Amino acid sequence: QVQLVESGGGLVQPGGSLRLSCATSGSIRNIDTMGWYRQAPGKQRELVATIRSGAIITYADSVKGRFTISRDGSKNTVNLQMNSLKLEDTAVYYCNVKASVIGVLINYWGQGTQVTVSS
Repeated sequence: QVQLVESGGGLVQPGGSLRLSCATSGSIRNIDTMGWYRQAPGKQRELVATIRSGAIITYADSVKGRFTISRDGSKNTVNLQMNSLKLEDTAVYYCNVKASVIGVLINYWGQGTQVTVSS
């Protein structure tokens, strides 16, 4: 059974940094995209950053220049370095993996990790 295990969330002051990590357990083959999404209270889940085919990176405009996504292909892990955190970055962050299974793209989600930015 495939599982995504997130770590690294927590409480940080504005301007601080956190690093999120997501490790995959079980066998996931044919990974197309790995990435991070977030959901703040009362809001829809939104894309934060994704990395596709190991090289094509997309960031939400709100995090460009502050967040960096990276992937360790050999370990099927994806990390999110978050710097210069703002109050509005407070949300539950979810790891996401899209993999091709018999030609169909399947979404896998982690359980979420809380990031709280507060003074």
